[in-house]
Amino acid sequence: MVKTEQQTLPSPSLNGGSSISADKDTNKQSNHSLQLGRVSGGSALLGMTLEELQDVCLQLSMPKFTAKQMAQWIYGKHVHTIDEMTNLSKANREKLGSLFSVGCMAPVETQKSKDGTVKYLFPTENGKFVETVYIPEGDRATLCVSCQVGCKMNCLFCQTGKQGWQGNLTVRDILNQIYTVDQLIAEEGKTPLTNIVYMGQGEPLDNLDNVLKSTTILTADYGWAWSPHRITISTVGLKSHMRRLLDESECHIAVSLHSPIHEQRLQLMPAEKQFPIADIVALLREYDWSHQRRITFEYTMFGGTNDSPLHAKELTKLLKELFCRVNLIRWHRVPDVPLKEVEMDTMEHFRDYLCNHGIPTTIRASRGQDIWAACGLLSTSPRAGRFIPSEQ
Repeated sequence: MVKTEQQTLPSPSLNGGSSISADKDTNKQSNHSLQLGRVSGGSALLGMTLEELQDVCLQLSMPKFTAKQMAQWIYGKHVHTIDEMTNLSKANREKLGSLFSVGCMAPVETQKSKDGTVKYLFPTENGKFVETVYIPEGDRATLCVSCQVGCKMNCLFCQTGKQGWQGNLTVRDILNQIYTVDQLIAEEGKTPLTNIVYMGQGEPLDNLDNVLKSTTILTADYGWAWSPHRITISTVGLKSHMRRLLDESECHIAVSLHSPIHEQRLQLMPAEKQFPIADIVALLREYDWSHQRRITFEYTMFGGTNDSPLHAKELTKLLKELFCRVNLIRWHRVPDVPLKEVEMDTMEHFRDYLCNHGIPTTIRASRGQDIWAACGLLSTSPRAGRFIPSEQ
């Protein structure tokens, strides 16, 4: 049963202390609250690198060192307004506030699962919406962030792909999910974030510039100062961008595999036509994965489709001697998709075969299914009928 709370959330985008009120009905949202969710007061500082903040200082004839102060207030202290940057002079705060705002936006809706998972609905700069999922587990907590509204990949089994593609998220859109959830869970006394996974809506490599810039800020000393090994970027395997990701980032990588057999993977994932999984694995073999950086293959299992001993054998051949691991994922039924859920004992046999043949394999626990927050279920399309429409 979905537990949806009516919640009044502080709006970080408004200077007057206004708030965003989430409607009790998950399928309705007042136009008033949508307006409050959008940023006002000029261009956003959130999403700028230190160099870009220095350019702002130059533009406004402010000392260069002010950029580092701004970064500390934004990325270190998560302020809502420029007025909170109290070690900037009043004159500089006024100059800055005349053209810029911090730019963070509160979620317009929150849903809580019986297992502790929380799903947030965030507005974006282009007037659309994306979903973000907070997954606590003991002393760890993972945030699953989105990078696009919808997705172009159109994987058969994924609800996001049914939505189509409605635009890339900006760096600010991506970081705002982390920025705001970080603060909300601190206020609620929940487990702090320990990991970020780019596994929400969208294909990260199809928005690579903004994804890489967001991870740069997350890992920079002036930013969140996170280790890149706390961040995982997922991809269906866009080889044209994969090498750049491998070379320009130290974040972990998760490849959506789902079938080791070309013809079948093509039926499940149209990207296989242009980017065969065999080519992706060959590229990954050029890199050293024996140290801290990790490569994981995501394998969603469908009953009677990709769960046979033959598939386990072919997967072992494909990944032989590659230093990697495999995550087996239970598929959750998506409307009008002719696939079946798999039995747990079948998943366990599949896992044991891979482990016995030298490939560390785990079965990923399913979280948030009751609020449509589990893997493959995210969507802000009005066709999904679970959240407010993304079309304006």
